[in-house]
Amino acid sequence: MTIQTTTHLNFRGDARAALEFYQSVFGGRVVINTYADFGMPADAPGADKVVFGLVAAENGFRVMAYDIPGQTEGSIAGGGSTRRENSATITDQALFVSVGSDSLDELQGYWDALSVDAITVEPLAASAWSAGFGMLTDRFGVTWSFTVSPA
Repeated sequence: MTIQTTTHLNFRGDARAALEFYQSVFGGRVVINTYADFGMPADAPGADKVVFGLVAAENGFRVMAYDIPGQTEGSIAGGGSTRRENSATITDQALFVSVGSDSLDELQGYWDALSVDAITVEPLAASAWSAGFGMLTDRFGVTWSFTVSPA
């Protein structure tokens, strides 16, 4: 028996843009269903927002997202910020999305693409525990942690 976990991000109106961006970064296919697709009248406010969204790639990347009904302002639900201070990560965010690979070169490509309009928390570089570690908060308010997995 196997299980799979998938990060599910809750947005305030930006789920479609976020999913399309993540698909451009990590590849794979994107599936987007709107509230209208599931029966909400097409002319109702929010009918065009995402009720089910998924990016799934052959490389193992998976993320789901949806738009919270009636929420249209602000970043990802839970918001908050993350920063480095005195060699410690300080955050009030509920979660990070972690991306791991056994190759710094592979991570660097994803990092470069995801870092457009992002805030770098910790540059992707060798660390005491990894051949590569970095953190950034993307344009949608999602904080990503990148790590080269130990051999």
